[in-house]
Amino acid sequence: MSESSPTPSSAGTTLTPELAELVSSAVAARARAYAPYSQFLVGAAVRAGDGRVFTGANVENASYGLSICAERSAVVSAINTGVRELSAIAVCTELSPPAAPCGMCRQTLAEFASDCPVVLCGPHGLAGEVRVMRLRELLPHAFVPATLHAFTENLGSQSDTQPVPKTDAHDDSAGR
Repeated sequence: MSESSPTPSSAGTTLTPELAELVSSAVAARARAYAPYSQFLVGAAVRAGDGRVFTGANVENASYGLSICAERSAVVSAINTGVRELSAIAVCTELSPPAAPCGMCRQTLAEFASDCPVVLCGPHGLAGEVRVMRLRELLPHAFVPATLHAFTENLGSQSDTQPVPKTDAHDDSAGR
């Protein structure tokens, strides 16, 4: 199969080579997950707007609230290199049919991706069931940066609350 040929999964879903690569990266990331409490291994891969791929795995903690999901781990990895736009996402879980990202991850993804493809796969990657959907299907009516910008632009006319103006007193770098 040439690099430009679509890749079929065993479930009949055909992926572009770029999405198939993302799934393979998510499968590899899943193998690095640290989930001693739930045993629920998850790997994720995100493609940046410039084409680079970043991966993440879930990392659990004995203090459960400190655990981080694979999807957010991948996003943080991308953001730490300066990426601010994601163009595709793949998530590999223990389940077949594949599980979708949790609500917190969906919101985090919506911060950096608009209506990009989200590929979900189970533990067998491309050899198993693969589902492709759009981020807006997973999180319709997302609270995105534009929502907050619209609010702050209309703040004076719609609310008694006013934003605190940034002054030297509020600037952490003032006086340094």
